[in-house]
Amino acid sequence: MTDCRILVVDDDKAVRGLLRRCLESDGYEVAEAAGVDDAMAAVRDGSIDLMTLDLNLNGQNGLDVAQAVRKFSDVPIVMVTGRGDVIDRIVGLEIGADDYITKPFHVREVLARIHSVLRRSGGETHPASERGANEACPEYVFAGFRAIPDRLELFNPQGELIELTGGDYRLLKVFLERPRRVLSREQIMDLVNGTGWSPLDRTIDNQVARLRKKIEREPGAPKLIKTVRGVGYTFAAEVAASGRL
Repeated sequence: MTDCRILVVDDDKAVRGLLRRCLESDGYEVAEAAGVDDAMAAVRDGSIDLMTLDLNLNGQNGLDVAQAVRKFSDVPIVMVTGRGDVIDRIVGLEIGADDYITKPFHVREVLARIHSVLRRSGGETHPASERGANEACPEYVFAGFRAIPDRLELFNPQGELIELTGGDYRLLKVFLERPRRVLSREQIMDLVNGTGWSPLDRTIDNQVARLRKKIEREPGAPKLIKTVRGVGYTFAAEVAASGRL
């Protein structure tokens, strides 16, 4: 059993019912939303650990909804849609969606992807909210920056909090856990988004470019995340880790 609460956002009552039965049978608590207003209110409430989001929602574009959510929340988002257009998948990744499932889908695939996303986000393994107030959180220190994965926090050398999306932080964590290693775009895609994703070079390049703007002094001449021509990227800084990583 798990105490994770999942929000199912879909304007099709039958699809919501199917996902509810699937998720509840696996021990999740499920909330439903048929429209954008109810979905946004549920996320703002702060009790949601993950949301599944239909791409076509009462005539509104789910990608726009996901983008709006990302302005105030890092809650994991799994897009569920009948459209298999690769462009939608790329855009979904770039705005911060965590995974993407195309209808018709098998319930086992849904569960597998949700398990994977929750593991990556920490939703099923010692979330920060369950730690004791005096229990130290693991940290990474690099080039004067301090990253605290359990809290999704990154502080610059001046001690100021840097705003990162969930996607930004997952990418950064991949680099922090593998400093000075050359990683191909395919490896990074698998580590950030799971093996269910096809390697899409431009998607990774765009994610790296966005992260560079937030941590590099000169994004056009990066010193931390360096490009390895023809291969991928390497995190060039020394990284010191502390706590239970």
